[in-house]
Amino acid sequence: MVTVLAAVLVGCGGRAVVPAPSPIGPGGGGATAAATPEASWPEKTYYRTVEVRGRRIFYREAGSRDRPVLLLLHGYPSSSHTYRELIPLLSGRYRVVAPDYLGSGFSDHPSPEEVTYTFDLLAEYVTGFVEALGLTQYVIYMQDFGAPVGFRVALAHPERLRGLVVQNANAYLDGLTEDRRQFFRRAHEDRSEAGLAALAQTVSATAIRERQYLRDVPGEKRERMSPDTWTHDLALLATAEDRAIQVQLFQDYQANIDAYPSWQAFLRARQPPTLIVWGRNDPAFVSAGARAYLRDLPQAELHLLDAGHFAVEEQAVAIAQHVVRFMEGLNAGAGREPVCLSDRF
Repeated sequence: MVTVLAAVLVGCGGRAVVPAPSPIGPGGGGATAAATPEASWPEKTYYRTVEVRGRRIFYREAGSRDRPVLLLLHGYPSSSHTYRELIPLLSGRYRVVAPDYLGSGFSDHPSPEEVTYTFDLLAEYVTGFVEALGLTQYVIYMQDFGAPVGFRVALAHPERLRGLVVQNANAYLDGLTEDRRQFFRRAHEDRSEAGLAALAQTVSATAIRERQYLRDVPGEKRERMSPDTWTHDLALLATAEDRAIQVQLFQDYQANIDAYPSWQAFLRARQPPTLIVWGRNDPAFVSAGARAYLRDLPQAELHLLDAGHFAVEEQAVAIAQHVVRFMEGLNAGAGREPVCLSDRF
């Protein structure tokens, strides 16, 4: 069966809108120029650890070390496991590195009674991780929590940043509904026993399965979501201390919203090449947050995918194709026209 990517134009605040080429899937008898990138064999993914500030940081790595680097930063409630399908799709061309944050995945989980978990802390460890690996230039791919971590890493060393890939990673109030803004304000301000109990429910097994992974995939779309996702996450959120780490991060999330203006100023000043691939069915980080990037990055490329918050779980191949085209244009130093598209499959 031929799978065709149809581009449906959406409003971009008056910016130029350029139709995308239509990639042709398996059995399609070829593709038009500049459409589907040629497939490349994946390289072996390695599962490694490195010591950062006396803590063990776990990471997945694939691809030759002399190739351009993609640094994949994960969201909540996941880890580098969220990129298990994307890494092989990119590793034939690039060096792909995906760490687990301190307190997440297979990295060390120091007790939240010993360490107060903040996004500043996570970013400090990712910056230390990058330095431990000797990475001097990279494109940052960020999803969900990856945005507050990624922006801090980028601002700490802007000379290292070659570009951004933004996947349901918010940096604008436009992307947050009023309910979502109130949730983060309450999490920050309400430290009562009742407030902590309410936050604890957000990291329960039911919440992670039903209100994270399965929320955005009704009907037959649910078949896109591997049960490995929540099973893996819940195995690493098994203890009260593990769950308390994520509660502390929710309590700190308002600091990210307060930092949005500084992130936006960074984007305006630096104009990093940027690809935005956003699941348009996400009710938490709504697609207005994707379009908002174009205010500060008029040359950014935007694709709204038929997917939810965990778009890379649903549309890994489509995202990989966009990333390859973006990276090849970046590596060639090609200029990019502003693009705003809605991808329908």
